[in-house]
Amino acid sequence: MLLHDLLDGRCSIAPAAPAITDLGSGVTHAYRDVARRSEGTAAALAAEWAVRPGDRVALLAGNGIAYIDLLFGLSRLGAILVPLNWRLKAPELSSVLADAAPAVLFHDEQFSGLAKEAAQACGTPIAHIKELGSVRHTRLHPPVRTGITESDSLLILYTSGTTGRAKGAMIPHRQAIWNCINTTVCWEIRASDVTPIFTPMFHAGGLFAFLLPVLYAGGHVIIAPALDPDQCLMTIERYRCTVILGVPTLFHLWRQSLQYGASDFSSVRWFISGGAPCSPELMACWRTEKKVAFRQGYGLTEAGVNCFTMTDGEAVAKPGSVGKPMLHSRMKLVDELGAEVPDGLPGELAISGPHVTTGYWKNPDATAGALRGEWFHTGDIARKDADGFYYIVGRLKDMIISGGENIYAAEVEGVFREHPDLHDAALVGQPDVQWGEIGVLFIVLRPGSLVDEGQLLAFAGERLARYKLPRKLIVVDALPYSPYGKVQKTELRKILPAQGGVGA
Repeated sequence: MLLHDLLDGRCSIAPAAPAITDLGSGVTHAYRDVARRSEGTAAALAAEWAVRPGDRVALLAGNGIAYIDLLFGLSRLGAILVPLNWRLKAPELSSVLADAAPAVLFHDEQFSGLAKEAAQACGTPIAHIKELGSVRHTRLHPPVRTGITESDSLLILYTSGTTGRAKGAMIPHRQAIWNCINTTVCWEIRASDVTPIFTPMFHAGGLFAFLLPVLYAGGHVIIAPALDPDQCLMTIERYRCTVILGVPTLFHLWRQSLQYGASDFSSVRWFISGGAPCSPELMACWRTEKKVAFRQGYGLTEAGVNCFTMTDGEAVAKPGSVGKPMLHSRMKLVDELGAEVPDGLPGELAISGPHVTTGYWKNPDATAGALRGEWFHTGDIARKDADGFYYIVGRLKDMIISGGENIYAAEVEGVFREHPDLHDAALVGQPDVQWGEIGVLFIVLRPGSLVDEGQLLAFAGERLARYKLPRKLIVVDALPYSPYGKVQKTELRKILPAQGGVGA
């Protein structure tokens, strides 16, 4: 089975059922409409831009039905979708484009300038750079492709590497399909479910957490074009949404909204927080104030965004837990030598199953480091209690998760070190009520430097997405180094200020 088989099968069962409501256009598309659009998209891609099996097609756009058209359309061609993070700056995007080497780069109107600037800087010719409006959903049938298997790539999703180089996780058809199966069975998704997509669709969470599983089950997906807290709450009420994904930052912003107090969540079966650890205090507030079921999830791009499951009662009884492994998943916790650790002790989480990536695009070293036999090593540290519930307790990778976005310390530090007045820099994470975590950068200035915080942030802001910028800079005389030449960030964390920095 390939991904478009999922859509075609559901279309044959209930062709007139509502599948996608695109709030940007205000149009609701039935399953037969979505299937026809994807066929027309595939036909246009093949006829007008000569897209062939294995070709990459990049997309730089806000949330909208274009992601659905291209995802299922490219599945029909055996080609690969590369969603691009529009929050990145042109230099960051150019490195992704250079690595993926897409045959076509589609963009929406608002990102026209960014797309062209990044394409020009990538150093790899892109044959076609087109606005989404140029995609005509022809009534022609797409060419029949043979030889495509469920282990072939459906998407390449880029995640920043700890060295600062973006890595493209290859998502095969089977990973997307088994994520649907796991989520539908273990979270009890059904045809009556309505889910809103508030998180960016260039992320695995936006595409896979509930969008594809709800379509798999025959439900209704509401795509929100922008993340406005008030509009989000009104969307939940208007469409009587039932299963809702958010990140801790979003749940915090919703509580601050003027709409929150009067919001009617009676249609909601449960809320789930993902993308970053959610504090038990925040979950308790939602349960107490709005009388809703609230769960915490765990997943990652390379192994599927839904890896664990729990009931509403278990979510209350086991605060901080992400639950038990899903039905078609295997988990183990290992030490530095790869041996399994006893229950109660922390170890690196390794995951096995048909929902795991095939590796990283053109990066055999990263693939070999993460995929060891049938096991994907996540770099996350977890523990398992005597009842079989897992808790994420830390990360091997030097990474901060702020507002659901991954921020890799090496990348941020490298940019700041390019400033002529900076001698050294080290980024650490600090817990924060609103963002989950914020970045605090310890810096060592060169002798005689008069540079201030604003100048440093402006310098880095030209090279990094805004969410990657540290929320606080702290000047120190020197960084603590180990005898092996590594910054001892545990020592820096001991001198972190009591409160988080100001918002960016």
